[in-house]
Amino acid sequence: MKLNLSRPIIFFDLETTGTDIMRDRIVEISMIKVMPDGSDIQRTVRVNPGCPIPAEATAIHHITDADVADKPAFREIAPALAESFAGCDIAGFNSNRFDIPLLAEEFARAGIDFDFSAARFVDVQTIFHKREQRTLSAAYRFYCSKELEEAHSANADTRATYEVLMAQLDHYGDLPNDIALLAEYSTQNRNVDLMGRLIYDDLHREVINFGKYKGQLAADVLRRDPGYFSWIQQGEFPSNTKRAFMAIKLRAAHKS
Repeated sequence: MKLNLSRPIIFFDLETTGTDIMRDRIVEISMIKVMPDGSDIQRTVRVNPGCPIPAEATAIHHITDADVADKPAFREIAPALAESFAGCDIAGFNSNRFDIPLLAEEFARAGIDFDFSAARFVDVQTIFHKREQRTLSAAYRFYCSKELEEAHSANADTRATYEVLMAQLDHYGDLPNDIALLAEYSTQNRNVDLMGRLIYDDLHREVINFGKYKGQLAADVLRRDPGYFSWIQQGEFPSNTKRAFMAIKLRAAHKS
């Protein structure tokens, strides 16, 4: 099965120091950039996170402090990475909830305001969970009839994710070979920000999706409770989330 592409799509996977979007750092990124003609470009880069890699993280991906001691910091590779991602759709396994938000934070820390809004996100895990409810290794076994060697290696996981999506298209006759439709199908919510702290309702209005104001229109909350905006901006929220709230506030101020 060849993906039906109108523009390049990047399959990518991160190995990190942990699972905290705000505090953890990338130690390896692997990408497969698939072109509309079906050709692909593969790249894997290890990154010095600037902090010790916890033993529990090393136990999963087998990357040690010594392995990245002489590697570039993320800030050094960020410009070339942003150039690679520009104009592409993005795919991964659990990427909507983890890899993309964490990558966005790393870009922000590197001083790069990368615009993810034009990209369509295809989360292969979501497709798999909607159909089968398994892990990547099980997905690879189920769809590709192969064992995933070197699981939790960014390169192996990235290649497996690409192969699984193509096998899913073969396996499910009603699954559309169209990136826009796959992105819609593999999205749990219609997110405003990457983390889904804000989501769109049926009228395309921003709704808060966490905490005491969950389910309420963000514009109404910001009008009623001005301190809430300050709490968001000063709190440990991703920069992408803060910008989304800022946009709502500025839009309201412009209307008044």
